[in-house]
Amino acid sequence: MQRICLFPGTFDPVTLGHTDIIDRAVDLFDELIIGIGVNSTKVPMFTVEQRVAWLQEIYKHQPKIKVSAYEGLTVNFCKKVNAQFILRGIRYVADFEYEKGIADMNRKIDPTVETIFLTCSPEFSTIASTLVRDVIRNGGDATQFLPKEVAAAIKTMDLQNK
Repeated sequence: MQRICLFPGTFDPVTLGHTDIIDRAVDLFDELIIGIGVNSTKVPMFTVEQRVAWLQEIYKHQPKIKVSAYEGLTVNFCKKVNAQFILRGIRYVADFEYEKGIADMNRKIDPTVETIFLTCSPEFSTIASTLVRDVIRNGGDATQFLPKEVAAAIKTMDLQNK
């Protein structure tokens, strides 16, 4: 049986913290699906299409990685794509406490899906999409926090009022 893993998130924008987790996890699974969750109550800074395109560009030479957007419960999307694992990145203890609650809920909904936690590399532990968005909105240079594909695209956009 293939080991298929879903790495869910908003990836708004994709950061080096995200790619650190993806790059280190890809060899653990036969297939790694990056799932961009669409939440109708949240207004993202970047479109779903833009985020999908960034991740597809970053991982265009990695056949084990697929990118897809989804709505609804993550465990339901796992069933749809036959994923037996959910991957979550952990930066700090507070992340673990929050993520463990979600993992416990998911396990109750579908005990066949296991959540795997991977701690980020120390040099990326302070990178959070929320903080990166604030830097971008306020005209700062977020290049050091972003994959080159994302940084290049953002430089061409007018985002200070978003």
